[in-house]
Amino acid sequence: MLANETGLEGWLRYAPLPAEIISLQPSFSHIVALSRSETSPIYTAAKELQDGLKKLLNRDVNIVKTATEIKEIPSSKIVVGTLDSFSLTDEKIEVDRIPDLKEDGYWLSTRKIDSGTTDILIAGQNERGALYGAFQFLMLLAQNKPYPESHTSSPQAPIRWINQWDNLDGTIERGYAGPSIFFKDGAVLDDLTRVAQYARLMASVGLNGIIVNNVNSHCNLFNPTNMKGLGRIADAMRPWGVRIGVALYFDTPKDLGGLPTSDPLNPDVVSYWNDLTTRLYRNVPDLLGYLIKANSEGQPGPLTYGRTLADGANLFARALKPHGDGLVMYRAFVYNHHLDESNLKNDRANAAVEFFDGLDDEFEDNVIVQIKYGPIDFQIREPPSPLLSHLRRTPIILEFQVCQEYLGQQSHLVYLPPLWRTILDFDLRIDGTPSVVRDIVSGSKFDWKRSGYAAVVNVGQDSTWLGSHMAMSNLYAYGCYCWDASRDEVTVIQDWARLTFGSHPTIVDTITKISMESWPAYENYSGNLGIQTLCDIVKHCHYGPSPAAMDGNGWGQWTRADSHAIGMDRTVATGTGNAGQYPPEVAAMFEDIKTTPDDLLLWFHHVPYTHQLKSGKTVIQHFYDAHYDGAKTAQTFPVQWQALRGLIDENRFHHTALRLTYQAGHSIVWRDSINNFYHAKCGIPDVHGRVGNHPWRIEAEDMELSGYKIVPITPFEAASGGKAIVTTSSTSPGKAKCIIPFPTGTYNVAVNYYDHLGGKSQYHVFINDRLIRSWDGDLEDKLLHDFSDLRDGHSATRITVGDVGIVKGDVLEIVGTPDGSELAPIDYISFLPEGIID
Repeated sequence: MLANETGLEGWLRYAPLPAEIISLQPSFSHIVALSRSETSPIYTAAKELQDGLKKLLNRDVNIVKTATEIKEIPSSKIVVGTLDSFSLTDEKIEVDRIPDLKEDGYWLSTRKIDSGTTDILIAGQNERGALYGAFQFLMLLAQNKPYPESHTSSPQAPIRWINQWDNLDGTIERGYAGPSIFFKDGAVLDDLTRVAQYARLMASVGLNGIIVNNVNSHCNLFNPTNMKGLGRIADAMRPWGVRIGVALYFDTPKDLGGLPTSDPLNPDVVSYWNDLTTRLYRNVPDLLGYLIKANSEGQPGPLTYGRTLADGANLFARALKPHGDGLVMYRAFVYNHHLDESNLKNDRANAAVEFFDGLDDEFEDNVIVQIKYGPIDFQIREPPSPLLSHLRRTPIILEFQVCQEYLGQQSHLVYLPPLWRTILDFDLRIDGTPSVVRDIVSGSKFDWKRSGYAAVVNVGQDSTWLGSHMAMSNLYAYGCYCWDASRDEVTVIQDWARLTFGSHPTIVDTITKISMESWPAYENYSGNLGIQTLCDIVKHCHYGPSPAAMDGNGWGQWTRADSHAIGMDRTVATGTGNAGQYPPEVAAMFEDIKTTPDDLLLWFHHVPYTHQLKSGKTVIQHFYDAHYDGAKTAQTFPVQWQALRGLIDENRFHHTALRLTYQAGHSIVWRDSINNFYHAKCGIPDVHGRVGNHPWRIEAEDMELSGYKIVPITPFEAASGGKAIVTTSSTSPGKAKCIIPFPTGTYNVAVNYYDHLGGKSQYHVFINDRLIRSWDGDLEDKLLHDFSDLRDGHSATRITVGDVGIVKGDVLEIVGTPDGSELAPIDYISFLPEGIID
């Protein structure tokens, strides 16, 4: 039996290679680190090589710190250093024959000296590059891929950063993997072991910077104790080539400094930030800089004081300049979250351009504007942000997310690179010339020296880092795409699967297939045709289905659905004008309903439900079909995963099986909620007769109840038939009983119920007094997404018992025991013959 693994090593497990492969590897006797500093990334690289060779090959290899007489080591060796450090040794590298390396690039070479000696040379453009080359060598070895005879690699973008959303109290906004590894109880943690481990994972995929705290920041980050704590975080991450920065709270001069204002042009405010920045640099001398969220979602900012966004950004930029290369990352996520929906010209998607247009020449040269990939907020599908085509002189950072807000929050598998590619590969046609987004972000389009990527990555104390082993594929892939945004998403997931779970073809093929199917499936059963992710945006959860919550609010993530039509009219001719924010060729495409891609139709156009798509289907029929197709695909995920039983360790197998099974059940909740809502909204039937018609279901409210009562569910579409049952007492069990009306046979029995915060109900299911399954309502302890405390689309779930033999007329009985405020709620029971998906 395979030894259980926690996931703490991520894709850097360095699982032992088979003996037949080990026998073919060179017998490395020494690792030569061309640096005497044991905190340098070069020495870190040597230690990583030493550890990797021990785990992979079971070989002990000594580290030598020397700059001369390398050739006196007679047997195979690995030499790691910078190009400059190589030039100081007797190891002759013809540097002029190595293609130019960009910042952080590396050269990896294999040199066979004779039949028994092989040297590996790893030379970085800088120390980080040398570390990246060492990781590349180890990951090739771990996958039994051949070492290149001579290979150079340089990142396409210099900025490859992570944004943590960690709060000082140890909670994490949009955190689905436990408490912070950085903070607790208002201060930096004493034990930063996990921080160094995180830096190691980041470095292995070329990530070189991190903002350690939430963009919704707090002024106490800058008290004296936390200033020192930030220095300790920087010390823990620096050996891995990772620099840290911090997110600022704009009103810190008022709230921490006691000033009467935080006006960016006030001399006292200027002095305050200059002094604070100087003190911060004393603790973090290689500070990346400042990330700023201002005048967004209630946050104060320069507009609060009658100043421009550029005034605000430049205040911090000037404070940073005397100390080196620190940057201001000014988020373009500026918008009014109290919009009047009745004004058909209002459109949150317009906000970034409206706020930043005209400021391109106003920013200091160390200001970078950080732009979310789409105009709204990490939706399942969006067009690229039009602001990407408006800034020419001010470089940008493109913001992605790994934390899966709006995208299943790690409880649903959604492999994100196919989504990212829709943005990265989009040609904005700026000035009528090729303007692919990835070329804009890399800096090559406008010759920017500093630009790149940031992603919200909310790792936590959970050993899986992200609350799910499979979710880690997105963190790995993010690093890969920062380095090379044209990477093939299939190759990326295959490499990750081999490194994380093993190289057996069944492992690689199964994980690749499930992963590549996951985003299309999630889009299908959540929100498609550009309608956005139809989750509840009013509650903090942003998780389960609630299409009605998308309208009737000030947040601007609207669908404008009524009984006749659906979608945002963003045309110039009759709508909000958002289409006109794009360059002319792209604007013309989005303006015309005939040329707008169907997958963005409802993003740009308000159309009748009967509008015919290019496929020939109507919009509403596409909705019905897509939601059934997506949920059907999700049902295959736990079945496919069973092929890995025995090929990976039991711990990670069952951890993932639980989540894929949960996803399969919740996808049906999504399917029915969205279809029932729009069926009720427009009254147009599903041509296949599926919506609202479930011949294999028994509604809980139709059963004989004892100690249970019927309650309406809000929103209505979160329950089959709009109703469910709950116990009449918070302490005594309830019973629901019925005669099974289905033909004699073998069935999969599915129970849909609500598992919410407030308690852990117990359930027992009997057939003719024979217990077939019992369970606790404890998903809040097993799944770490944002849970609801209500019976709704967030908490609705199902459990399935397979291969249950019944005889028509048997008695089904469910006994639910409440706990706290969770009153053992049940929605319905399905008896599903083989091949039937409810």
